[in-house]
Formats: sequence, C-alpha cells, structure tokens
Amino acid sequence: MTLVMAVALPKLQENTHPLDRLHDLLSDDMNAVNSMILARMNSPVTLIPQLAGYLVAAGGKRIRPLLTLASAKLCGADMARAHRLATAVEFIHSATLLHDDVVDESHERRGQKSANVVFGNTASVLVGDFLFSRAFQLMVEDGSLTTLKILSDASAIIAEGEVLQLSTQNNLKTTMDDYLKVIEGKTASLFSAACEVGPVIAGSPASYQDALRAYGLSLGMAFQIVDDVLDYNAEREKLGKTVGDDFREGKITAPILMALEKATSSELDFWKRTLQDKEQSDQDLRQAQDFLRQHGAYDRGLALAKNYGMRALESLNILPSGALTSSLADLVTFTLNRSH
Repeated sequence: MTLVMAVALPKLQENTHPLDRLHDLLSDDMNAVNSMILARMNSPVTLIPQLAGYLVAAGGKRIRPLLTLASAKLCGADMARAHRLATAVEFIHSATLLHDDVVDESHERRGQKSANVVFGNTASVLVGDFLFSRAFQLMVEDGSLTTLKILSDASAIIAEGEVLQLSTQNNLKTTMDDYLKVIEGKTASLFSAACEVGPVIAGSPASYQDALRAYGLSLGMAFQIVDDVLDYNAEREKLGKTVGDDFREGKITAPILMALEKATSSELDFWKRTLQDKEQSDQDLRQAQDFLRQHGAYDRGLALAKNYGMRALESLNILPSGALTSSLADLVTFTLNRSH
C-alpha cells in the first residue's frame, strides 16, 4: 500500500511560468532542437512529414527535450550532443503518442482531431515507427553506448508499461502497486532517461547522474498522477482532449483506485458495470465524478502526486544552485498545480 501524506510544496521562485523560464534560459538550444525535429522528420515519402508535422504543429509543452537540455547545460555538457539527444527524446515521445491514440481510439490530441482520426490508424502506427527509427539513428550518431542504452532501455520500458496497462484495463482487481508500475513504465521512464543523459554526456560524477535520474522519475510519476486526476475534473478546453477518456476506456487510475477503497456495495456494482463490463450510459461519467468527489479521490490523488514531487525536489539538493536548478524545482510545483 502506498502511503499518501499531506505535504507542503515550496512556492514558485518567480512569477513567470516555469516552462517559459526554461525556454528563456535554453532558447538557442531549444531553437536548435526544433530545427532538428523539422529536419529529421523529413522524408521523400510525403505522408510521413505531413502526418508528423500535423502532430508537431499541434504544439505541446516540450517538457521532455527541455529536461534533456536543462540537465545537459546544468552539468556543462557539449550542447550539440544534447540537441541530438533531446530530439531523440521528443521523437520517442511523439511516436508513443501516435501509437497510444490508435490503441485508445482517441479522437482529440492537444485540442484538435488526433492524427489517427485525420490520417487513419495504419498511417499513424507506421509514422510512429518511423519516428522511433529516427530516434535510434540520432542515438547512434551520438556515439555513446551509455546514452544508447539509457534511451533504448526507456523505449522498451515504455512499451512494457503500455502492455501492462492493457492487463489492468477493465480489471477491478488492479492494485495501487500495479498502477504505479504502469505509469512508471509508460511515462516516468522517459522523463528519467531524458534527465539522465545530460550528466552522462557531460562526464559528470555518478552522484549527478543518480540525482537527475531520480528527479526525472519522480517528476514523471507526479505528472502522470496529476494527468489522471485531471481526466475526471479538468475543463475540456484546458485539457486539450475529451474529459473522461480514461473512464470510457476502463482505465484503472489513481482516482478510481481511491474511490474503490471506500466504495459501498452499490458503488462497486456501478464500477463493475461501467469499467469491468464496459456498459456505460451518457450519465455514467457524471455519476463517476460524483463518487470520486464524495470519497476525496481528487485530493488524495493529488496528495500522492505531491509525495513524488517532494522526492523530485529532494533529488535536486546535490546539484549546483542557479537559475536552471531553480527552474527545475519550479517545474515540480507547476506540475502539481496545473489545471491542464
């Protein structure tokens, strides 16, 4: 059983948005990465840059490549290498988004129609495969077996996490430990790898590598738990996708597990019908949201995320102080307070 405690997070160090601060601190490097993304997703097969460009044009926070750039610059790495690895990280992430939307039969991504709706499932899967391949080309170009191992391991773990999620989907016997293994695989592993490659290419002490790996892992866990809470209580326009997708797909996430802990027999019948047997009516999402609210599932889910946030902040203590470290700390607070 995972211990959920009430924890207090530090306030943001500055009034500006943490991601904006990171973008400002890393503007030249991020511009180089964006240029490399556009160049490396190009192909003589017209549909590939067309579909990949559609996903890229939809925007996104670019958190993962920013983490690679920040960890690399913080440790004094060769930023040309960091640009390649940050691009590889973004391609891995983009590939998983394309594949996930097909598996989940999603209709929206970042506030617009998802690529599988516009271009079809087959094209989305194959372009996702292309982006994975491009990512591995960039890893090989870096020339380090260590960075290749870190990012290729993360790619394998992501796939394992997605498959594990299939076994927990519609399964009311799923435990909190099962859920945490799923999100560690499908989300936190790439956050962790994105942070870890920076100190590796900088030749930093093992303690820095351990600290940034741990920071990324804990941040990724917090990010996904908050995301799963927002799927039930965010505003659709802010979330950038349909609220309640996890409910409709029967995903067993933190807020559901917390509601199940306190469910009455009639509530258990409701969850069995809607999540396990997949028999849902138009009113069921609102009823699910009411049950989650009644049992404090939103607040308890966010408390669990905050525990991981505190772990992420503690991991930064060993690193040199400065604007980048401060921004990484603020990113934790932003993640836990975000509304979309």
